[in-house]
Amino acid sequence: MNRTGQRGVALISVLLIMTLALFVVGGLLRSHTRALQSSAQHIHQVQLRQWAIAAESWARELLQEPDRLEEKTIHLAQPWASPSLPSELPGVEVRIEIEDLAGRFNLTRLLLPGKADEISLERWARLLLALEIPAFDLASLRGTEVSDTSQLRLLPGVDQDLLQRLQPFVALLPPEATLNINTASATLLATLEGMTAASARDAVAQRPAQGYADAHEFTRAPGLDGLGIASHGLGVDSRWFRVTVEVGAGAARLRLVSDLERPRDSLRLRVLQRRFLAPTQGETPL
Repeated sequence: MNRTGQRGVALISVLLIMTLALFVVGGLLRSHTRALQSSAQHIHQVQLRQWAIAAESWARELLQEPDRLEEKTIHLAQPWASPSLPSELPGVEVRIEIEDLAGRFNLTRLLLPGKADEISLERWARLLLALEIPAFDLASLRGTEVSDTSQLRLLPGVDQDLLQRLQPFVALLPPEATLNINTASATLLATLEGMTAASARDAVAQRPAQGYADAHEFTRAPGLDGLGIASHGLGVDSRWFRVTVEVGAGAARLRLVSDLERPRDSLRLRVLQRRFLAPTQGETPL
């Protein structure tokens, strides 16, 4: 090979080496960029979780205010029902919702060993009918430890769509927990004896701002007296609440759902469980 040919081969070799080097460097830069983005996203998620936990703590303090604890009833005119953060974080959106879980149907009443009481069974059947959910058998879960409504998926005929329709209306509370008629929705009130969807909506619209003093006052209220509503399983108080916090910063979003309980022997609320969910997800945890 003459000298010109040797120079050509050398030039090609140099170009190949440079191309390979550029390819390797480009790959390293892309990997580094992805690592930085992943690290930034992780830090962002950690910050969102910290803000969500802080908002949950604020909601817990709101529920523990001395004035609230002195009241004998839980109703929707109390400050917890329309929470508003005292201050805002620049560039951060925080939304808080507090729900009285005693305003839901207590599934535990149907899961105790033995046969459930007829009144609860009939109310359950009316709830499923109102939600257009086919009846399904809870017998296989009776007497077992059920800690989350997502466990209903173990039952034949219960799919994800059915579960998502049912979950906003049910809770797993201690057996003694009663349906709080001061916070229950029209859908839940319509499960009571003699009630229709229309009369339940009227009952919600006419419900006293400060709620009813007891279940008997509710059953004797105008428009409800004479319907034959049983006071069994009904109440006006609650020790169980759900705090839902949605936090957003830029394109990042996070939702925290925390269930709280106030033990009988304490004025302080304790966290039963926390779940971090996608912003549009139902009650099933990630």
